[in-house]
Amino acid sequence: MKYMLIMRSTDEAIEASKDLDFEEIINAMGAYNESMIKAGVMAGGDGLAPATEGFVVDFSAEKPIVTDGPYGETHELFNGFWIVEVSSKEEAIEWASRAPLGPGSKLEVRRITDETDFADFEDNEFIQKEKEWREAGL
Repeated sequence: MKYMLIMRSTDEAIEASKDLDFEEIINAMGAYNESMIKAGVMAGGDGLAPATEGFVVDFSAEKPIVTDGPYGETHELFNGFWIVEVSSKEEAIEWASRAPLGPGSKLEVRRITDETDFADFEDNEFIQKEKEWREAGL
């Protein structure tokens, strides 16, 4: 099973992080990433640029509307993510609990769907293509 660990912070957490040594933050995150790699559970992950560099594409109108960031409140945004491949929800919880995050930070953990979630549509052309794409590493 794959899970995405989605990192979120509050304004207070971001402000508090300004008092921390950035190299210590990098080292803590690096050690966490390395532990997941050595355990064979890390399938991917990245940090994200600030929301001021982002944009939202809103499909609620006939033509999509693009709005530049920042958008939403800080606690609604995510700052980075990990993808872990584990044997159970409990193992995902265990890895998420080890993240080197401080007060005001949260991880939203979501299971990533796979072909078993679409078993009723296994004959669908795009379900078959999705399976081929996954097997090809895409």
